[in-house]
Amino acid sequence: MSFVARRLAAFSTAIILLVIGGNTHAQKEYDIGATDAEIKIGQTVPFSGPYSVYASIGKTEAAYLKMINDQGGINGRKITLIQYDDAYLPPKAVEQVRKLVEGDEVLFMFQLIGTATNAAVQKYLNSRKVPQLLTGTGASRFTDPKNYPWTLAFNPNFKSEARIYAEYILANHPDAKIAVLYQNDDVGRDYVAGLKGGLGEKANSMIVGEASYEIDDPTVDSQVVKLKSTGADLLFDASTPKFAAQTIRKLADIEWAPVHILEMNASAISATLKPAGLGLSKGIISTSYSKDPSDPQWKDDPGVKAYFFFMAKYYPDGDKLNTLNVNAYSAAELLVHILRQCGDNLTRENVMRQATSIKDYIPSLALPGTAVSTSGTDYRINKQMQMMRFNGERWELFGPIIEDTGPVR
Repeated sequence: MSFVARRLAAFSTAIILLVIGGNTHAQKEYDIGATDAEIKIGQTVPFSGPYSVYASIGKTEAAYLKMINDQGGINGRKITLIQYDDAYLPPKAVEQVRKLVEGDEVLFMFQLIGTATNAAVQKYLNSRKVPQLLTGTGASRFTDPKNYPWTLAFNPNFKSEARIYAEYILANHPDAKIAVLYQNDDVGRDYVAGLKGGLGEKANSMIVGEASYEIDDPTVDSQVVKLKSTGADLLFDASTPKFAAQTIRKLADIEWAPVHILEMNASAISATLKPAGLGLSKGIISTSYSKDPSDPQWKDDPGVKAYFFFMAKYYPDGDKLNTLNVNAYSAAELLVHILRQCGDNLTRENVMRQATSIKDYIPSLALPGTAVSTSGTDYRINKQMQMMRFNGERWELFGPIIEDTGPVR
């Protein structure tokens, strides 16, 4: 064989190997719930029951994914979101999640709403290696890659949020006498632990009273009266919207006017502050990691404009100023980013790999100066926040971006 012939043969062989290698690299991989045409995901939402205020979260996310499908889907695949009502009841959540995994055969679970419902299905989903993705809760057990590697929370870790409040208190109210109101569950206990951890050695001297309530209590009036009797001048309020509204009204009734810090999940104007009374809510302090569409400073922001356009076209009955809907929009947006990163490898393992290796992703509604990064050892998605104060009409941001650098759990 001549030299030229040998070179041509070698070149042909190299081309064949390159083609074979390229095809191997581009090979599609699927688990149950994914095909060339579809990505099937599951969700339970409290469409009924005492926490049906959160139903709009599921409605916003369903609308967002419809918009993505109308735009051609994810890498050519349409998203099928199967939603069931769990009424915020853990046994019902277990039943519905099993149905989604074993009956509907979804690829993963997305944005289950609530701490108790997520806790009820966490071991089941992890034992079956089904991603429990972007859960609608910030309890620390949902950012625990060592014990629950298949669970990833979207909401800020409650301990991280509370440590940010503690940092604010130490800087601005170092001599405060603090009263703590909290829900007697994983949510409330995480907030209390985070606050005490953030206050450090000053926690024992600064916290002068604590009171808890159960989710089926009719009111928290007696707890608020008890806390006033402690002589506290700062109230750390780790309650959900219904009880936060009651607290605001009761503070006015008993003429107690402490510095009022309210956890962000209860900070929605439509769900908490309007029912309580906007005038009575003036001065309340909370924190945020996303732009508030009601804030005029964002009226020309491209992300906010896109959000308003989405709400008008895909969820016209929804309250476009409700921060629950804003957060749901951001969660769905992040889901789409993760799925696009998966490419043609739509296995459950790769979904988690992509979700836990996000680098400096900037959501369209993120506050300037914040970004999302995750790793195999830090599952926290939103850990940068900015303080805000309610002026009687809307929330006003103030101060610098604060990042929680404390322990992951």
